[in-house]
Amino acid sequence: MAQTVSEFVIGRLREWGVRRVFGFPGDGIGEFDGMLGKAERAGEGLEYIRPTHEEICALMATAHAKFTGEVGVCVATSSPGGFHMINGLYDAKMDNQPVVAIIGQQGLNSFGTFNQQESNLEQAFSDVAEYVQTIVSPEQAQAVVDTAFRTAITRKQPCVIVLPHDVQGMNMAEPGAEMWVSRSSAVAPSTAISPPLEQLQAAADIINAGQRVTFLVGAGADGATEEVLEAARLSGAGVITTLRGKQVVPGDIPFHTQQVGLLGSRPSYDQMQDCDTLVLLGTNYPYGQFLPKTGQARAIQIDIRPEQLGLRYPTEVSIWADVKTALAGLLPLLGQKDDLAWQKKVAGKMRDWEDELAAQAEKHYDNGVNPRRVYAELNKRLPAGAIVTCDAGTTADWYGHYIRLRDGMRGDLSGRLATMLAAMPYAEAAKFAYPDRTVVCTIGDGAFQMLGMNELITLKKYLSKWDDPTFVVLVLHNNDLTQVSWEMRTEDANPVWWTSQDVESVDYAGWARLLGFQGITVTSDDEVEAAWDAALAHRGVTVIDAHTSKNVPPLPPHITYEFAKNTGLALLKGDPDGIGVIKDSATSLITEGVERVKDALHLDRDSHEK
Repeated sequence: MAQTVSEFVIGRLREWGVRRVFGFPGDGIGEFDGMLGKAERAGEGLEYIRPTHEEICALMATAHAKFTGEVGVCVATSSPGGFHMINGLYDAKMDNQPVVAIIGQQGLNSFGTFNQQESNLEQAFSDVAEYVQTIVSPEQAQAVVDTAFRTAITRKQPCVIVLPHDVQGMNMAEPGAEMWVSRSSAVAPSTAISPPLEQLQAAADIINAGQRVTFLVGAGADGATEEVLEAARLSGAGVITTLRGKQVVPGDIPFHTQQVGLLGSRPSYDQMQDCDTLVLLGTNYPYGQFLPKTGQARAIQIDIRPEQLGLRYPTEVSIWADVKTALAGLLPLLGQKDDLAWQKKVAGKMRDWEDELAAQAEKHYDNGVNPRRVYAELNKRLPAGAIVTCDAGTTADWYGHYIRLRDGMRGDLSGRLATMLAAMPYAEAAKFAYPDRTVVCTIGDGAFQMLGMNELITLKKYLSKWDDPTFVVLVLHNNDLTQVSWEMRTEDANPVWWTSQDVESVDYAGWARLLGFQGITVTSDDEVEAAWDAALAHRGVTVIDAHTSKNVPPLPPHITYEFAKNTGLALLKGDPDGIGVIKDSATSLITEGVERVKDALHLDRDSHEK
């Protein structure tokens, strides 16, 4: 029998190295789905993972790309399914991940006739996709599929293939040597771009001349850990990682001061204030207020995305290359610094900071478990090779402050899109990619109610597929959209508005037990250690329902006057949690042993309303 277009596309996906797709069925993609089933029965198919929503499919495909370095693939039906995928595809776009989405469409004759579920999908996906194309004939299928994969790999962006229902079932035709017909190949292009020697020498000269060198390392340096560390040792540099770059540099490197910014460390802030040389490696870090002042530092940037070079800080040398290849060429040009005083100073400040964090984690609060304690105890127990995810709420603050990913561990979250929805889909995708590893998802109760609770059903469906079924979900249960509540106070000087911020309390541990999982409720600090011990020892899914305080402030390492003023004014305007916020903020500040917010919570109303 002749091969159909759908069968050809499935075979082509396999040629591109695809082993797994994340999909949700529907009539618009029905013939393609049918051929996926046929291939599975023949033992020649792809692993088809079906979560509870198309948006999760796209988020899981993005996470698959992040955790494996492969192209993530998601599949959905026409308009409704495809539109659901858009947010997840924006996650891939913003975080520079290679993802290919295959979207069904109504038949060719429906185009432009306002038929049911017939929409202009090319227009709809034109902003999120680097390449979006409808396959309108069998002869065109090969070139469209290959172009989507080549573009996704080289541009590190999502691409969309629109596949009309009738085309899905047409007999495949071999492209001929004719006008307007492209004959393409399923051969992955190289992305190991090597820069010119003169650029590398210019970068080396700047680094060699620097006395206080700081590396800011992002997720674009993934795979270049050894080169980054060797360059830092030669140059005596301190190392800061972005939140998504956390896994690039092991957390036990003494001169690695973790993150910088609102959820960063004070040693990282100090590095940015004092460095005379800044080396940006695979990062498009967007928070310019935490970078050195213009003219303070000589700067070098290496990035695979040329449009991001020199965009966040004025650079003297901008190198278009992948970080690993560029550093391999740079290392022989770097001299060994004799004076390592800067690096030792950085390491000393980090030791002090770790002591401060440990002290904060031991503090008790009247209105719930200390969330810092929960993360500190998790960090002590992370097994080798563990994978940790978090959402974009306060879980990201505590993840940044306390989780130290040792060599071989991985961790990630939605970065520049900063979506709360990604923690569970990311954790699930990580488990499918590494079924023998422990995966820990840390998530707030607001995010858990969005795309977390329903995905426990997906875990139940696929649990038996994993070599090690250990999967832990930590829910920070405080009945509040906490990150947004603090943003209302600190950014806009507004009191919390419960109508928008309240999260309905749910027995999350009970929901886990209803599904046959282990559910553990934690209501006091004294129960935290036992909860983690039980969860990590359990060969299955565990939900830790931790009733944490919503008033523990995710304080930045350097508090500006604006931050302090806005917080004070928000409380004076009648914040419903005002007393708790004042008390718990004071506890945190006293523990830190510094006057980082002098009188911040006792501002005089009149003096700040003039």
